[in-house]
Amino acid sequence: MPEQLDEPTVRMIGVAFATEVGAAPGVVVGHDMRASSPGLAAAFADGVRDTGANVTMIGLASTDELYFASGRLAMPGAMITASHNPAAYNGIKLCRAGAVALAEDTGLRTIRELVSGRTDALTPTSRHPSEFPVSIAAADRSVLPAAGGRGALDSVDLLADYASYLHELVSVRGRRLHVVVDAGNGMAGRSVPAVFAGLDIELSRLYFELDGTFPHHDANPLDPSNLLDLRRAVVDRDADLGLAFDGDADRCFVVDERGEVVSPSALTALIAIRMLAVEPGAHIIHNAITSRAVPEAITRHGGVPVRTRVGHSLIKATMAEIDAVFGGEHSGHFYFRDFWYADSGMLAALHLLSEAAQTSGPVSELVADLDPYVASGEINSTVPDTRMVIDKVRTEYDGRSDVQLDWLDGLTISGGQWWFNVRASKTEPVLRLNVEADTFETMIAIRDQVLALMRRPQ
Repeated sequence: MPEQLDEPTVRMIGVAFATEVGAAPGVVVGHDMRASSPGLAAAFADGVRDTGANVTMIGLASTDELYFASGRLAMPGAMITASHNPAAYNGIKLCRAGAVALAEDTGLRTIRELVSGRTDALTPTSRHPSEFPVSIAAADRSVLPAAGGRGALDSVDLLADYASYLHELVSVRGRRLHVVVDAGNGMAGRSVPAVFAGLDIELSRLYFELDGTFPHHDANPLDPSNLLDLRRAVVDRDADLGLAFDGDADRCFVVDERGEVVSPSALTALIAIRMLAVEPGAHIIHNAITSRAVPEAITRHGGVPVRTRVGHSLIKATMAEIDAVFGGEHSGHFYFRDFWYADSGMLAALHLLSEAAQTSGPVSELVADLDPYVASGEINSTVPDTRMVIDKVRTEYDGRSDVQLDWLDGLTISGGQWWFNVRASKTEPVLRLNVEADTFETMIAIRDQVLALMRRPQ
């Protein structure tokens, strides 16, 4: 929101970021189509340059294009975007050189404390306070130029290089496909034409005009209501499939030829199988609330499934640590070793298109065996004390011989034909429930039982 994130604050964040990451040879900066984004990107670049570091601006870009730039140019990066959030919001996604994520304990906390004026809170990777080239906590919220002068500023358009690199990673050849894409007035409206230009695809466009006010629907395909236009268009236009991207186009959701939503877990399993065909025995990441179908498919095709907590910074770090070839999340994020372990919705889409083009059957058949279970979707409940409610759920099931409990990410309880996970939001007093079962009836029964327990007055 403007009252929470204005240009002077973002300029200070630019200073703190450049100080924390040691920004040589420079920092690459991109932004999305929101009205406030160009000004915030310029302010961030000013802050970086005030430290003496150079800035390369890539202008309008998807977040995965920013990751491409960070990897290709070997520079730390900043993407000004609020991703899937409503129009009034904005934010910054940050990474080290090579698209390496910053987490709370690997840089974000220090940046926040530097912006707040706590120069005593430096991490070992940061400079000593005496080496600070600027005054970060100046009372008037301004930033003083470094003694050695400001860094240089240049601009580069990497969209064509980004598209070419994705084509190097995934080839789409075979039958001609008719694909409907809902760009949601977000950055896919810029990246999809560039990437699809070299493919034998009939493209039907929905909401490709870049418009950060989101006049048609929010650019959040995780919300089923935002997929209704795409589902209708796929059926009405007799298309082979539909693709929906979020506001910064780093997530991808799929609709089959019947207008039915394809589970992100099914797409994770499909891409995992493709990866294992090229690299047998590889490690594949899946988070704690993806479908059981994902580790089952990985194991069935000779891979090694690795279960992690939810969250991009953790998944990227784990992938790099074990050299996992691929990782997928229930939220539509897909991570690739050959894309600097970063997430790319466009690369996931190309894998699906490649597989569909090489088969004669419909997409629904392609994923049918990869989505055999019934899921509730994520259900949020506002509660007065998240820890107390989770403990109440644990007490209800603890000691039963027919279930298993684990605490990898929140509380997961598994029965013979079902499982559910309850985990707390990091930012609000909300619990998130996900349930999966062999049958619809079992899923409904478990869902209602757990929700009643969670929402029962204390």
